[in-house]
Amino acid sequence: MKLHATIGGLQVDVEIHRQGGHISANVDGREYELEAQHDSPALLLQAADGSVFNCRVEGDSSTGRPIDVFVGACRYTLTLTDPKRLPAAAAAGGQTDGAARIVAPMPGKIVRVLIEQGAAVEIGTGIVVVEAMKMQNEMKAPKTGVVAAINVTVGATVNGGDVLAIIE
Repeated sequence: MKLHATIGGLQVDVEIHRQGGHISANVDGREYELEAQHDSPALLLQAADGSVFNCRVEGDSSTGRPIDVFVGACRYTLTLTDPKRLPAAAAAGGQTDGAARIVAPMPGKIVRVLIEQGAAVEIGTGIVVVEAMKMQNEMKAPKTGVVAAINVTVGATVNGGDVLAIIE
């Protein structure tokens, strides 16, 4: 699974492979091995140099909201974004304040508009569905807010980078 991680304003690419309780991660080219303990929220992190760290994760990364990672006594707050699930969050830079634009990832056709202008939405709420290369992609809200604008209608064709909707 390929993700983007944002921590302290810095965005890095993360690739995670899970097999049972064993997790391997590549963080911007650095390899890490993790062992998840099923009876607790703790993880044992083994770095490439053989160092071992006791880690704990609080929060649900699937919501797109920040999670807290504790390494020993140090706390790190980070946001994980799946570029396939929330492409608009990547385009909005993962920002949670100000307006967020939902953009078409590639040329396609609008097959459904799932929400109306003025509607209140939570992060991850489906806004529009774009069909591109015979695949339908649900564009989701990158933040909690109100739909300020819907710039497309069903049947409209869009180009990659076109602003489909704005969430404030």
